[in-house]
Amino acid sequence: MQHHTKNKGDLGVLKAQVDLYQKGFMVMLPLTEHAPFDLVIYKDGSFKRVQVKFRNMNHRGNLEVRFRSSYYKSTGAISKPVDKEEVDIYCIYCPQTDECYYLDPKNLKESVTLRLTPAKNNQSKLVKMASDFRDLPLGY
Repeated sequence: MQHHTKNKGDLGVLKAQVDLYQKGFMVMLPLTEHAPFDLVIYKDGSFKRVQVKFRNMNHRGNLEVRFRSSYYKSTGAISKPVDKEEVDIYCIYCPQTDECYYLDPKNLKESVTLRLTPAKNNQSKLVKMASDFRDLPLGY
């Protein structure tokens, strides 16, 4: 199924809302598209800002997530690092698994690769299996 970039983002946000609601969170939407996050969640007296990304599995069975923000201006494409102080949780929605995966961006460098399928060479050291990221990071 082909999706326009904006439609992909909208689908990811909708899937994240359902998943977070099922995990017991109250889900709130900012009234602007210019916030550095897509959702705010609330549970047990704590608010957290969530950035949602739609990512397709690549040919190697991975989800690749770069902590960069990209947008277009009249002068062309702009790409800059995400300010990790403005986002508490990254939610990655993958249409091939129809699952959401949750990351704490402050614990990661400029990018992360989550593996959806076992490596062909059976490597497991330093491999981040996506299935290990179905729950929100500790403390959330």
